[in-house]
Amino acid sequence: QVQLVESGGGSVQAGGSLRLSCAASGSIFGINTWGWYRQAPGKQRELVATITSGGTTNSADSVKGRFTVSRDNAMNTVDLQMNSLKPEDTAVYYCNARNIFRREYWGKGTLVTVSS
Repeated sequence: QVQLVESGGGSVQAGGSLRLSCAASGSIFGINTWGWYRQAPGKQRELVATITSGGTTNSADSVKGRFTVSRDNAMNTVDLQMNSLKPEDTAVYYCNARNIFRREYWGKGTLVTVSS
């Protein structure tokens, strides 16, 4: 089992920044992809950004140039630095981990609210 705990959510004005962090514990040795997803009210959960165990990153077009995903292997954390936030970034943000058998694990989420 893998446990994921997100932190760092909150309220911010448009144009501001937040940094989300995901602390991982348990059987993480088989995890090969870490990611952040978000779900806005009334919408489906969507990919925000991912990072592989090799350090390759991928992000949604809507956040390119504003959000950066990173991983600290020593601390077993995955962070999402969010800059130039927009009201449409308001959502619950979830940490995700996928292992070599394509099993996925999810955190409980952290709320980000961006006001105009």
